Amino acid sequence: MEQFFLITSEFGIHARPATRLVNLAMSFHSEIDLSVNEKTVNLKSIMGLMSLGIYKGELIKVNVTGSDAEKAISSIADFILTENLGRLA
Repeated sequence: MEQFFLITSEFGIHARPATRLVNLAMSFHSEIDLSVNEKTVNLKSIMGLMSLGIYKGELIKVNVTGSDAEKAISSIADFILTENLGRLA
């Protein structure tokens, strides 16, 4: 399953929400990848996520495969929306 988000936060995805997003991803068994500008990283890696340098106005894709994929994508979407990081695209 995949979901696209448009980043709307003035600060993009910076260190504090990135850390919380990675911790959330790590709570699921599924494989979770995040892609932006044709680069893809494992969302369970803080170094990978921070290396992307995600800024306001960028379109990201979250791709989840595994036994708890539906719950994982729903939780990640909820986090991005409630933390005002972005909106569904």
